[in-house]
Formats: sequence, structure tokens, C-alpha cells
Amino acid sequence: MSDTARAELKEILLEKSVRTGEFTLASGKKSDLYIDCRVTTLDAGGAILLGEIGWESVTQAIADQGVEVDAIGGMTMGADPISLVVGMESARRQPASPLRVFTVRKEPKGHGRGRQIEGNFRDGDRVIVVDDVITTGGSTLKAIDAIEAGGGKVVFALVLVDREEGGRKAIEARGIPVVSIFSRSTLLG
Repeated sequence: MSDTARAELKEILLEKSVRTGEFTLASGKKSDLYIDCRVTTLDAGGAILLGEIGWESVTQAIADQGVEVDAIGGMTMGADPISLVVGMESARRQPASPLRVFTVRKEPKGHGRGRQIEGNFRDGDRVIVVDDVITTGGSTLKAIDAIEAGGGKVVFALVLVDREEGGRKAIEARGIPVVSIFSRSTLLG
């Protein structure tokens, strides 16, 4: 993984996404740190870097774990840009067998086909579940539940930032390894 690309992505995250102060998180917990990764993942330069770094993290995890992967996706909206740029990088680097990209709705759609998983997902897929930030792991676990209910098998989780507040442990307790690009420690030193 390019140290320069990683340093550039870290700089964008710190400038655009990381805030200190007093915050209430989605989990309801209070924290002195807020990380809005969407500001970085929806930045054109940040997205390009994330695609490269994310793909390198994915290929390393696949090699380390000896697994095969068909698709990548996670809970909308935090996972969407990450899944897409990693999927795009996979198409660039291995055009014969790129990762298929999907998204998980918070609730099944109330009309049409009533689906909770949209996009390029099939029953039996071996999946990388994605999240932008994990704190308690709640939203990632909800995505895992939907993927498994849809017939998918989650082989590992890819997260942009692990806040190091128990989320990794909760996900790994389900037998799903977590690959984080940054942690609170590596991001803030």
C-alpha cells in the first residue's frame, strides 16, 4: 500500500471529517470525537485514494484469509461510496472478475419488490460488508443480518475508521474478521 496515498487520505480525513468537542453518536453514546467520513468519501480526491487503498486492503485480506469474494456492500449511506470506489478499483485492476457492488437499505423497500438489498447481489454471494465508521458495530451487524437473510455469506468487514470503542469486538464475535484502514489511534496518533 502506498504510504503516500495513505498519508494523503489521512490528511483529507483529518481536515474534512474529524471533529472534536461534545457529540451524541448514532449509538446514543456521548463522545469527544465525531467522524463524518461522508465528507471525505464523497470528495473526488478522497474517493480516488480510498478506492486504491481500499482495494489493496481487500486483496491483502483475501490473500491472508484464503477466501474468495463475489461482492461488496453495506448499510446505506455510509458504505455506499466506499463500496463503489473499491468495486471500481477492482474492475480497473482485475477486469475479468470485478467485485459486484450492492447496498443495504435500513428497512425493506415498502413498494415494488420490497427488497432490503439493492444492486448487484445474489443469493450465495461471498461478501465483504463495508462501513465508514464503527463504534459499537451496530449498523455493520444490521447489514450483516440483512446480507445473511438474503442468502449471502460475509467473509470479512472493511471499515474506513474503527473508533476502537467495541465495534470490532462485536463484529468479530460473530466470526467475521474486521479490516480497518484507519483506527482512532492511527488517525489521531
